[in-house]
Amino acid sequence: MRPDRPVALLATASALTALALTALALTACDSETQTGTPTGTPTTTTGKPVISPSSSRPRTTAADGDDIRACADAACEITVSEPVTIPFDGPEGRTELSVTEVGRNKLHYKVISADGRSSGSAEGAGWGCFAVLGVDSSSSGCGPAAPAPSAPSGTVVIQLTTGEDGVAVIRIRSH
Repeated sequence: MRPDRPVALLATASALTALALTALALTACDSETQTGTPTGTPTTTTGKPVISPSSSRPRTTAADGDDIRACADAACEITVSEPVTIPFDGPEGRTELSVTEVGRNKLHYKVISADGRSSGSAEGAGWGCFAVLGVDSSSSGCGPAAPAPSAPSGTVVIQLTTGEDGVAVIRIRSH
């Protein structure tokens, strides 16, 4: 056996290793795999993307989106994710609902009307508050969210519900 033969085999093996590593590096730099899934996205054995629990969780939605102007006539359903003041027509004229804090399963509010003030807060999954505004009267409460209370004609009912995603739903209805 010639002494240069192991050196030649070693050189060939080194060249093949370098070529394989280069090919692997180029493949890893590709922005998408052959399935069209971005590289680094977890996939199942069939190549389909894995949906993480946080991305599959539905976002809180409402009929009027997040448009506070929809509440001007005291008939709306909106979402809020930050403090906001919502003016609307109450039983005794201009009324303002201020959401002073909103977060994951948490909200604080106050209502100011010609007749007085009301405020409350709810903290917990599925919790909420309500306020019934009438001429010369009002009532309110907070606790596990339930359907809005029935109310006599000439009143406005406000219902606020916490959201797991940090978005609260506000419903205002004239009766």
